[in-house]
Amino acid sequence: MGKFISYEKPFTKRWFAAYGNILIGTFILSLGYVFFITPHKIVPGGVYGISIVLHHTLNLPVGMTALFFNIPLVIIGTRLLGPRFGTKTIVGFVLTAAFVDILGYLSEYKPLIEGDDLLASIFGGLLMGIGVGFIFRARASSGGTDVIAMIIGKYTRMPLGQLMIIVDSCIVIIGLVAFGDWKVPLYSWITIFIMGKVIDVVLQGMSYDRTLFIISNKHEEIRRKIIEDLNRGGTFITGEGMYNGEQKKIIFTSVSRREVALLEDFIHSVDPDAFMTVIEANEILGKGFKSLTDKVRN
Repeated sequence: MGKFISYEKPFTKRWFAAYGNILIGTFILSLGYVFFITPHKIVPGGVYGISIVLHHTLNLPVGMTALFFNIPLVIIGTRLLGPRFGTKTIVGFVLTAAFVDILGYLSEYKPLIEGDDLLASIFGGLLMGIGVGFIFRARASSGGTDVIAMIIGKYTRMPLGQLMIIVDSCIVIIGLVAFGDWKVPLYSWITIFIMGKVIDVVLQGMSYDRTLFIISNKHEEIRRKIIEDLNRGGTFITGEGMYNGEQKKIIFTSVSRREVALLEDFIHSVDPDAFMTVIEANEILGKGFKSLTDKVRN
């Protein structure tokens, strides 16, 4: 196996967990495409965005059309980028294509929400984000335009995130040209935005934790408060003031949202002139928070 491919020994707990995530993820993803995105002519980027345009203009099946694009993209990507696309990724986009066409055939792409493109874009993005999040949790890729972005990035050195936005935006514009309706790109970008946010939640969970940087002359009192009362840990970082070059100790720690308020009150009581930065943490792994071992295993 190549160094970029996440590999699990067949028929182990991790193997079943990975392919279970792919199965669940591709099914949920296909629900979003069939019942919300495709019937309302929303073009959420990716090869499925192109496939939706071709479905409405040439009456081509959405899933098989996407598969037609995905297979050569993965072959080209493997030749140019190395073995980044393992069996799980191939299984993922094949299952997605199958689920989309089966559900599309059974439902005849009848929308669950008639005449409300905004709700369709919101709930379509929600389902798609959940589905792709499960696929990513299996250490698989959804294929599609992220392969194009990787190839362009290899030769341009542009950030992958920016390239994916550019590629997906170009596909959204294709939808505008094909359907001749300005609502298409507007609702499509809503879907893309919601999908991205939901993917983060699925991968990292809903986090109510905060990371703090505290600069205070009363750092010993604050240290005792954090350790003894809040039962948290932290790290002293040695810093130097930019104005007068004075040596300072910076407290770096992570606490819950409720504990932030308690700590703020205490710091104000012992040092009203303290400087404190509170950062919303997407995910904190380690002692006192979510276990890194459990995160990797799950």
